[in-house]
Formats: sequence, structure tokens, C-alpha cells
Amino acid sequence: MAGNTLRPVDEVLDGAVAYTPQVIEAPRLSGFAMKMLVWMTESRLFGRLFFSHVFRANKLIQILDETHIPDAPMYFPDYPAANEVEVAAWKQLDEQSDPPLRLIAALDCLPPRTPLTQEQRAKYPFRYWTMRDFAEAYRSGKTTPSEVAERFIEAVEDSEHRSPPMRYFVWFDAKHVKDQAAASTERFAQGTPLSILDGILIAVKDDIDCLPYPSRAGTTWLHKVREVKKDAVCVARLRQCGAILTGKTNMHELGMGTTGNNEHHGTTQNPHGVNRYTGGSSSGSAAIVASGLCSAAFGTDAGGSVRIPSALCGLVGLKATLGRTSSIGSVEVCWTMETIGVLASNVEDATLVYAAMLGSHQLDAFFLRPLPPALPLLGNEKFSHLGNLKLGRYAEALELFSDKYGTEVKEIVLPELKEMQTAHVVTVGSEAISFMRPYYEEWRTHLGYDARLTMAMFKNFPASFYIGAQRLRRRLMYYHMEAFKKVDVIVTPTTPLTAPVIPPDCHTNGETDLRTNGSLMRYALAGNILGLPCITVPVGYDAVGLPIGLQLIGRPWQEATLLLLASALEELFAASRKRPRVFYDVLCKPSLL
Repeated sequence: MAGNTLRPVDEVLDGAVAYTPQVIEAPRLSGFAMKMLVWMTESRLFGRLFFSHVFRANKLIQILDETHIPDAPMYFPDYPAANEVEVAAWKQLDEQSDPPLRLIAALDCLPPRTPLTQEQRAKYPFRYWTMRDFAEAYRSGKTTPSEVAERFIEAVEDSEHRSPPMRYFVWFDAKHVKDQAAASTERFAQGTPLSILDGILIAVKDDIDCLPYPSRAGTTWLHKVREVKKDAVCVARLRQCGAILTGKTNMHELGMGTTGNNEHHGTTQNPHGVNRYTGGSSSGSAAIVASGLCSAAFGTDAGGSVRIPSALCGLVGLKATLGRTSSIGSVEVCWTMETIGVLASNVEDATLVYAAMLGSHQLDAFFLRPLPPALPLLGNEKFSHLGNLKLGRYAEALELFSDKYGTEVKEIVLPELKEMQTAHVVTVGSEAISFMRPYYEEWRTHLGYDARLTMAMFKNFPASFYIGAQRLRRRLMYYHMEAFKKVDVIVTPTTPLTAPVIPPDCHTNGETDLRTNGSLMRYALAGNILGLPCITVPVGYDAVGLPIGLQLIGRPWQEATLLLLASALEELFAASRKRPRVFYDVLCKPSLL
């Protein structure tokens, strides 16, 4: 900043840029102290005084109200016109074709499936079953979708009798799972499976519509004011492929947190360490995939809510470019940033689900002008093109990758990251409170105390905050597009810390811990405020055995590049992968490996 005016963006890039991570100034509270703060902040006078102090302590007022931002607002990600890049390692998909046909094309991009040799078994002590493993078991008659569904149901029941219970689901109907599995079993018996996803177990986050279940988005009341009449678009596409949709997964209430804490339905436990958070808000989706119960799950991502739990649970988490997949049928609390994404145990399965679910809504296609979707060719020569790519280093994790594949690594400059944090929280908050307005007075007291305090804060954002945040959004888009002129992918840690401990005092009334929530989001924000495609890949463990994720951020519409790089990273770290402490083998056929 120069005085109370932000310099023009080109001048910022010409000067020295320093970034000091901003620690959020807010108390961590639970129990009676949090209840008292909620009651006081919901009062008009005290709430205004308290949040005015919080906003100034965290520099929101200084950045948004006391600084001149010489840029026009950008209310929705607006990308510069992009030329279609011809890459030999890509295969374009027709997003207007039926999902099963796209899956046939996606299978052509994968390497041949071959059983592991004894040498490979020794090298890879733990390996998740892939969707192709399940499909092969079904086709060969070694097991059936019905048998897998029975083992799945037994495992879900067992998970609820653990101490503490895992709390994967908020809606689960064993009969509905059995009925879908029986239909899939019959199709395999007749030799007419619908696709590679036929009979594959896939879970759905509680803010995505999936019949016959209501959508509560982690609340106790939303289904009373919002009726589910049909599947969300992404769910319908997977149902068309024969997937078994297993139920609605637990989540941070209304998606307004990154730990996964939920005082209504219980907090989902991390399979790599019970009494550790899974990350959120797609907490149940991450835990159920990490536990081996489902091959993949849907989540939503407006502030890292697919990538953060994927990283903390040792999974692959893909958030496509805003508008690449349709969000119709989800509870869109933050509509200019929120994307439905996929959590999977491996890149191959994430690729298959992505191929089935992709397809822009016609309004998104009109405004965002997406390039045609594509997938990387992951056959025998899959990594031969990596040497042509340039990676922008925002993380010290690329030396091994560069040495193996010859990929060029460059240092990059991304200014105003504190301003990005500010723009993101104000945009999320303004859109979330706008979503809540019709229901706020009647249903406010039905929210958990964590969500009530968050909504009380959002309610105190003035209109000037929102306008200022959108002015910053345009500047941030410029900085990132300039970086992408020099590199193909930006690489960061997914989170600055591994799975936090679940405090014992938060189980009954939850907790407010904005410092931890903000820290977990530190590297996730560009993917949402700018709508960029991102993927996280597990790359090891910390000293106590908790997973670490590495994030790849791509140019708009370049999901294929991210999937290719993610596959290469996955292969580099495959030998170090560990079996979660809570794990269920629902395929139960070790000989298939």
C-alpha cells in the first residue's frame, strides 16, 4: 500500500513483494462462554461494537473502508480469453454426450489394469481398491454389488458402535442401498452393466440433493423450508451410470467452517487418528472414502471444503474450474465461489467420477466461455510430456518431482495475499447471510452456536465491505493470470497443518475457533475467490502419522494438466502410503490384487 491507496497492479508486480501470514485475531471459545458471546453479539448494540473491534483488529476496515482501491469490482470470476492448447497427452470429451459414453472415453485414457506382482506388493504395503478392481470382481463373478453392499452396511453399523463413533452419515437407508445393489447385480448377471461405475459405492454430502433423502446442509431444519424434488445434476449423472448412492454425509453446519465440527449430528472422526478433525466442511465425505467404505464421494468447495478434508484424510480432492460442473441441485450458500467436487482414494477414480459429472450449465457456459473438457492420457507414456511443463513454486516440495521428470520449477510472485483472505471472507459472508435472510429470524436459534456466531458476524458486514472485496477480486485475478504467463501450475501445501485435535469441550455445544479455521484455509482461497481448478494429492505423513497434502492450482479449464501432474505425484509417493487406523475392506477379495 502507498498511504491509503493501493498502487496500480502493474506497479505492484514491478516492486518487491513480501507476505507475512496473518493470524486471525479472535478468541477460541466453547461451552457457556461461547453461548454468552452468541447471545451478546446477536444484540444490535453490543454486536455492532464487538464486531467493529474484530474487523479492525483483523484489518478489514483498514483494507476495505480506509483504502482507495483503484479497480472496478468483479462480482464473478471473469477470465481472459484463452486459446485452446493442443497437447498430445490430452483427450477431449464431449460434455453434451451421455455420462456412460464419457466414461468409455475416460477408460481409454487409463493404463491397462494388471494384477500386482509379488515385487509390487512388497513395494506398496497399502493400496486402496480402485473402481476398476470392483468392476473386474463383478464381471468375473468373484463377488456382486449386493455382497459388497451387505459388507458396507455392516461396516457402517460397526462404525457407529466405535468409541467415539465415526459419524459418517446424517442420512442413511440400508434398504435403499440394497435395492440399488440388487438392480446392479441383476445387470451384471445379464451382462449389461451401465458403465464402469455400475455397482460402485459413492456417498453424497448433505448439501447436495440425492433422492430419497432431504438436504439439511448439516442443520436440523433446512429440509423444512427447502424440499428436494429431484437429484442434483451431478448425482443424476452418476445414477445414470449405475453408481450406488449410499447416503448423505456429515458436514460442518451450512459449510461455514473447515474443521468438520457439528454439534447436531456429532463430529466425524478422522480415520487416520480418532479424536482428530477430518477437516471440513465435507467431513463425512472424506472420512468415508478414507475408511475404504466408498470409492468416492461428492463434496462442495467454497473455501477449500473438498481439498482441506481430502488433505487431512490422505485423499485426492478435485475442485474443477467454477462452472465446469453444474451446481444445480446443491444448497448454494456461496454461489459465486462454490463448486461441487470429488473426493477419491486415488487419481484414477477421481478422473472417472469427474468424467461422469462434468458439464457446464448453459448460463455458466454463456458467461464463463469454458474450453472443451479434456482428460490426460495416462497410458504407458503418460509422463513423457511433464518435462514441457513449468511449475510455480509456492512450496518447498518439488525437488523430487523435478529430478524425476525434468519439470522446470520457477519462483513466482503473488502479491496481496492478506487482501485475498479479506476478500474471500467478506464474499463468503455476504453471500451466506444473503442465503440465510429469508430464514434468519425464524430459524436462527435452531442453528448451532458456532454457526450463529458466524452468521452474526456476517450480518454486520456493510455493503462497502462487499464492494471493496470485489475490487480486490479483480486485482487478484490479474496477479494470478500474470503468474500463469510464466508457469503452467502453481504448487502449494494444501494446508499449513495436519489434522487438529478435536477438543473434548466442543462435543456438546461445538466451538468457535476462527484462528484454526482461517489457518486451514490459507492456501485454498485462490481456487474459490478466482474459481481456479485445484487438486490435492497425498504426499506423506507428519511425525505422528497424519497425512500431508500437496495442492496444484491450474489455469482456468486446465483440469487435464492437473490430473496428469497429480497422477505423477501419486506414483512418486505411492510406496509411502499407510493404511488408516480405521479401515474397512468391503471388497474382501485380497486375491484380486
